[in-house]
Amino acid sequence: MIDVLQGTIAAQGLLIAFVVVGAIMFAAYFVSKHLTMGRIHGSAIAIVIGLVLAWVGGTMTGGTKGVVDLPLFAGIGIMGGAMLRDFAIVATAFDVDVAEARKAGMVGAVSIVIGIALPFVVGAAVAWSFGYSDAVSLTTIGAGAVTYIVGPVTGAALGASSDVMALSIGTGVLKAVLVMVATPMIARHIGLDNPRSAMVFGGMMGTTSGVTAGLAATDPKLVPYGALTSTFYTGVGCLVGPSVLYLAVRALMGG
Repeated sequence: MIDVLQGTIAAQGLLIAFVVVGAIMFAAYFVSKHLTMGRIHGSAIAIVIGLVLAWVGGTMTGGTKGVVDLPLFAGIGIMGGAMLRDFAIVATAFDVDVAEARKAGMVGAVSIVIGIALPFVVGAAVAWSFGYSDAVSLTTIGAGAVTYIVGPVTGAALGASSDVMALSIGTGVLKAVLVMVATPMIARHIGLDNPRSAMVFGGMMGTTSGVTAGLAATDPKLVPYGALTSTFYTGVGCLVGPSVLYLAVRALMGG
């Protein structure tokens, strides 16, 4: 009986993944509503739970993919893979009102440029202060401060070491969580209450997961607009990270 059950679970890995993630989201939103009174969004709590489970799974199995290394949860690797992730991100843009999107105009474009440059400089500066001096490491960690997707993409293109890649991802994840938690707290103070400001905000912050979760906690109607510019931000970051930004750092470091 147990063998039959295990075989069924193994064959329905993706279905099990949806059940597990659904249970985590339910628990996260319950904690958000009843323990934090909505001050910390459920998505932020769910990400923390996911990180803890990934650490536990990796510790138990000695593997490198967290809970995915456990046969019971192998379907999470499919659910959390690039295909479904990118589909979910792109799908959010279908609710955008084109007329509203046009209102962002040049301001939205400038916000993306500033949004990429500023965190990159801060991330690279912090990396330099901790002893990293080669252009590849500085660029990779700085790109991680842009987003946790831009960081590893840049590092892979430049041939960065695994520890530097890990730092870039960790930096990006920290940024995403901070944006998730802080957005609903500061929204009223920065005028984040209309599609245009949401697009500028998405262009400045860039981290799609952080922006969408933060806007969902602020006003769900703003999510597609923030997702639109933040997704474009990620694409631009992946292009300029291993090219323009790397060349700039290399010229600055004289190597």
